[in-house]
Amino acid sequence: MSGHNKWSQIKHQKAKTDGQKSKIFSKFAKLITQEAKKAGGNTDSPSLKTAIERARAANMPSENIDRAVKKASTENTNMEHITYEAYGPGGCALIIDVLTDNRNKAAQEVKHILSLHNFPLAGIGSATWAFVFGTSGEQAKWTPKTMISISEDDGVALHALIEELEGNDEVQDVYTNAE
Repeated sequence: MSGHNKWSQIKHQKAKTDGQKSKIFSKFAKLITQEAKKAGGNTDSPSLKTAIERARAANMPSENIDRAVKKASTENTNMEHITYEAYGPGGCALIIDVLTDNRNKAAQEVKHILSLHNFPLAGIGSATWAFVFGTSGEQAKWTPKTMISISEDDGVALHALIEELEGNDEVQDVYTNAE
């Protein structure tokens, strides 16, 4: 009967929530590091302030934010913002925004996740035609021009694919034109 006491249940729940927080915090740390590098460590920069505010809204500890800003000034890594395109269930277009310091690793991880769901990576421009790129406040994002209705089964498959993509540390955002 081991594992059936209250402490074991709490321990497992805490481990699950801590893992989810860790993924979110690592994404924000990469974003803050990139923006701090662009701003030269100036915390008064609008883009860095926005990144910090988004991290604080997700309850990221101040220590982690400070560490990410300091990391930008001490490390010599270059973070790249890459956009991948694909088609998902029901023919809906996907745009996957990635922030990484290793372009090859990020490409392989995105390709692997897509292949697990039987979808290939699309060519450049093959899915962006269905979106408009613009800024909302300080954040740049893709907005669909046309929406595609998909079946309920395709919706479930799309949700699973997006969940797995967003679970990757390198992936920042996933946009789709599915209703």
